[in-house]
Amino acid sequence: MEVAPLAAPDAFSTAGRQTGLAQDLWRDASVDTLNAVLPKLAARPLSPAAAALARRVLATGAPGPRGLGADPAALAARAAALVALGDVKAASAILARSPGLDRSAELSRGAAESALLSGEDARACAVAEALTVGREDIYWLRLRAYCQAIGGRADQAQLTFDIAQAQARDVVFGRLMGAKLAGGGDPGAPSLRNGLDYALCRSLGLDLSAAKPAPAVASALAGADPAEPAWTIPAGDSDRLAAARALASGQPVPPELVGRLLDAALKAEAAVRPAAQATALIVAAYAGAPGPDLRGWLAALSLPEGRTPAGRSLALAAAGQDHLPGETALLALWSCAEAGPAGLAPAERARIVQALRLAGLDADARNFAVEGLLALP
Repeated sequence: MEVAPLAAPDAFSTAGRQTGLAQDLWRDASVDTLNAVLPKLAARPLSPAAAALARRVLATGAPGPRGLGADPAALAARAAALVALGDVKAASAILARSPGLDRSAELSRGAAESALLSGEDARACAVAEALTVGREDIYWLRLRAYCQAIGGRADQAQLTFDIAQAQARDVVFGRLMGAKLAGGGDPGAPSLRNGLDYALCRSLGLDLSAAKPAPAVASALAGADPAEPAWTIPAGDSDRLAAARALASGQPVPPELVGRLLDAALKAEAAVRPAAQATALIVAAYAGAPGPDLRGWLAALSLPEGRTPAGRSLALAAAGQDHLPGETALLALWSCAEAGPAGLAPAERARIVQALRLAGLDADARNFAVEGLLALP
């Protein structure tokens, strides 16, 4: 019998849920790229297709990029991104099985917030109680005041609350926690900035629909696992809609349809040429342009480049060609997170579609293509 040593758990080994992605997801992925992208996913809004891709790769339990190790900062960023993207259950599952939780304020805060958002106040309080570092930071003072209040230790809760307000006065927390400690009175309007706000408002019986929730709290209020994108294709018989239907249904896009789109793009009048060329480019990025004629037509499209730097575009193409799904997903999500309110340019989207397909992320490539086609005028 041969005995092989088990690899030490790292920041991505624990699964948040089953995603269908393979254990070699992070093969040859760059730690530098991972560390650059993870914080952006928690801080910036993503389109439905990008959010679905991010949730899948971040919830997957697979050995992380070589050299990452059990980095608590990466694990905390992974969980924070999942919470921000609406997958609170996955984040909670990952953090609940994370070693060294009591020795990392970052990890403990993620675990406490995910517990509060899941309505598991007792678990959040246990995390706060077990923490051995950074206990006097303002977040933990506020959480301990709440835990002491719901635990029936009113005098301790009042003292902790006074210390927290003296250290960093927060009008909203003061109003809500003050009402909790008083056992009555008007707490004012609800606030849903984070899990602690949510728990306080819930315990006070406030109407949560009267407040605008942060994304993570909105996910908790929805009460369901985040759904995969569902595309509604408008009625019509245009070639653009025909391509969108084929992509959304998992069917192949016929070469003759690609040919018609490329031909129409080159012959379009100036007013509709950008949309026609964007349509042809996105569809060809997924389906290809087989044959010299279609490749020649594809090469003649004159859409400008997007905002993605050339180096990242080259890295994305290389990762797709080398069949590296994790690296390809990260590079695609990097551009998505930095796209801003205007979203991806058609050229950026086309490169992402092609790279995801080559890397084996076919469903995500289709999602990006359909999303782009439906957004065109």
